[in-house]
Amino acid sequence: MQDYKEYIDRATEKFAALLQTQLERSDRIKADTEFTDFAKKDQIVIGVCGGDGIGPIICKESARVLEYMLKDDVASGKVVFKFIDGLTIENRVAANKAIPDDVLDELKKCDVILKGPTTTPQAGDPWPNIESANVAMRKALDLFCNMRPVKVPEKGIDWTFFRENTEGAYAVGSCGVNVSDDLAVDFVVTTTEGTQRIAKLAYDYARRNHKERVSIITKANVIKTTDGKFLNLCKEVGKDYPEITTDEWYIDITTAKLIDEKRRRDFKVFILPNLYGDIITDEAAEFQGGVGTAGSANIGKHYAMFEAIHGSAPRMIKEGRGKYADPCSMLRATVMLLSHIGKQEQADKLERALDICMLEEKKLVITGREDGATCEEFGNYVMDTVRSL
Repeated sequence: MQDYKEYIDRATEKFAALLQTQLERSDRIKADTEFTDFAKKDQIVIGVCGGDGIGPIICKESARVLEYMLKDDVASGKVVFKFIDGLTIENRVAANKAIPDDVLDELKKCDVILKGPTTTPQAGDPWPNIESANVAMRKALDLFCNMRPVKVPEKGIDWTFFRENTEGAYAVGSCGVNVSDDLAVDFVVTTTEGTQRIAKLAYDYARRNHKERVSIITKANVIKTTDGKFLNLCKEVGKDYPEITTDEWYIDITTAKLIDEKRRRDFKVFILPNLYGDIITDEAAEFQGGVGTAGSANIGKHYAMFEAIHGSAPRMIKEGRGKYADPCSMLRATVMLLSHIGKQEQADKLERALDICMLEEKKLVITGREDGATCEEFGNYVMDTVRSL
């Protein structure tokens, strides 16, 4: 029988170091209890970080619209914009870090961040295997909640997803172990505080917005330890909200029921671990018109980051079509940013304008090519529509 001791010892050493960092992280998030109150801040700093590919183009346009929506606060100094470069794949590769240190320092000087998509290297790319900038930012700023709304009234769809953002299968996604040439092992992380806080955020949202149902999505029948812990903790939190019905679903059947025209109307608010949330929110966005139509909020206790849910589209840049990039997903995220900092009136007005421009009137259409509107032209259309409301 082969002696595996050398393999096991090497893997165990790496696993021990990983456990140490996760135990320390668990202690840190338990000790941090207060959320930022934007109403009490003298000044709100909005960071604008373009990212890769079409990211700087759509991010610039969204920032232009955002500055227009907040023009009075900008004029008074209540809101300031901080433009942050350096999150390109080239800079990240040069630093051999998901986020270069100087960029992270600048991000930490902001209260909220409007962020363009970034490229994550994968097998076959000409880049080293650095961690996703999104994952790194969520961990560095402790952006534990990914919130994504999807609404299609004519189909009875009014869903809000609360995806746990810093744990699960993505928490240590670049820290797996190649134990031997024949065996590779990755890790899933679930902590008590990490689960309780995402559940509480979801139930609080459901209560404030009069949503009568919260659905907990796991695969706890198979992934018994981590998914089981996530499910049980969420159910415990749900007991504090007796007016809300809590149900539980497995991820596989949930993906099927979202296309069931009768059953999908029952869903309102979802709580999901990281990986399942990533997958199912993209499916959900298709009902609304695709990932280009949906925005994403990444919320923590002290920071928040708002982004498009699609990728950086490097092919568009390579083919010289960048100016035709679709800013709609970033603009939907901008609505969420306005709401997060307490500018609900402006958020509602921008959301209404986007509904008119994207779904109803549609005087301009983005195609990604020269037969459609440019990113800037669409931004002008949105601002003209806001002025008419």
